[in-house]
Amino acid sequence: KRILVPTDFSEICNNAISHGAELAKFLSYDLMLVHIINSDTKSWMHKEGLSINDVEEKLSAKAEELSSEMDIEVSYLIKEGSIFSSITEVTKESGARLVVLGTHGKQGFQKLIGSFALRIILKSPVPVIVVQKRGFGKGYQKIVYPISDFTEDRQKVQWATHMSKVFHSLIQLYQIHENDAVMLDKMNIITDQIKEFFEENEVEYTIDMAQKRANFADQVIKFSTENDSDMIMIMTEPDVHTPDFKLSAWAEKLIFNTSQIPVMCLNPLACYIRNIYLLTK
Repeated sequence: KRILVPTDFSEICNNAISHGAELAKFLSYDLMLVHIINSDTKSWMHKEGLSINDVEEKLSAKAEELSSEMDIEVSYLIKEGSIFSSITEVTKESGARLVVLGTHGKQGFQKLIGSFALRIILKSPVPVIVVQKRGFGKGYQKIVYPISDFTEDRQKVQWATHMSKVFHSLIQLYQIHENDAVMLDKMNIITDQIKEFFEENEVEYTIDMAQKRANFADQVIKFSTENDSDMIMIMTEPDVHTPDFKLSAWAEKLIFNTSQIPVMCLNPLACYIRNIYLLTK
């Protein structure tokens, strides 16, 4: 039961560490901080006059501080390699169940993650919670669960249920507007299955529908902002048959939303199967 937080010691990553520590406290998980050394970080260390020993001291001090303040077990790891493959490797090897990823957004150069967040998310074997500057606050008391005509939207129910039990969350189902009768029937079937699962597991939920057929990502963000929601939960991509799929434009917009609402990203199928196994152990 571990949460992994990659860090490049930036302000955004420090917020991700704080977010991950508070989440670990709520979930009774431990926390692992990881710093990946690549050519960019070596250049940064050279510019700042730092060595790997300095980096280790930074991580050690942060781990000790969090362990004392939060009363959780905190470890750290320094690994040399590509951030895309190494973070995935550490996630698997450490047995982490969640990754908390701090990002500055899609644009701009970051030493470790930032503009590379999308690739890290897509390679992750476990859910990734993307955070910007917004703090953890009181936890995820309101979780927005977008529903479109993608059948994979059903795969989020296990984590939504798990989070609702821990945080006593209200799950806010938000269904895309659909004019086509056939597609509407398909979407209603998906929604009914999700609702049935929640009712069987005594999960409190509401359901709202987008008012028009427009940009669904914009509507989800607007709905989440107006309802003061604490998290948006998404599937990263509906096409599970594409080996190296790209993140859909609407999911990308949600991840880097201007309201800075944390977004839990789940990759289809493989992540779903792993989650069921972990959550039922």
